[in-house]
Amino acid sequence: MELYIKDHRECDPKKCTARKLLRQGLAKKLLKNHDLGKAGIYLNPLAERALSPEDKKRAEEGGLRAVDCTWVEAEGKIPEYENGRALPYLVAVNPINYGKPFQLTTAEALAGALFILDEEDQAKELMSKFNWGEHFFEMNEKPLREYQEAKDSSEVVEIQQEYMQ
Repeated sequence: MELYIKDHRECDPKKCTARKLLRQGLAKKLLKNHDLGKAGIYLNPLAERALSPEDKKRAEEGGLRAVDCTWVEAEGKIPEYENGRALPYLVAVNPINYGKPFQLTTAEALAGALFILDEEDQAKELMSKFNWGEHFFEMNEKPLREYQEAKDSSEVVEIQQEYMQ
């Protein structure tokens, strides 16, 4: 599955997972925000619909798209498009936000999305580039498997509610 990233270049270049994916050729760089809404699935933490297996065909046709920017200023930089999907409850394992739900790096977000869309091998390849990457799947294995089995966005949200309690 093709991966695309719109990088706002706001984080420490040495720690930026998005730049690492771009450097290693695992994702392609998007130059403009409007490219996020053109095709595929756009990972948007502010979207009203949750990512689910029913989004797989669209992602296969147009790829997965993500924005890399700081969380503090995300709302002003994340445009709304019809193809936007929010990731469900997952816990970060990156060194900066370890243990915090929803505070994923761009690499974690893309890997979580790939896993939910039944692209486990690609998700694991992506996270193999980080010394903490395998732990992401260990920490989130149960919810990822349940999201992967859900039939649609509303079922993903129901499953998510169980983990948020």
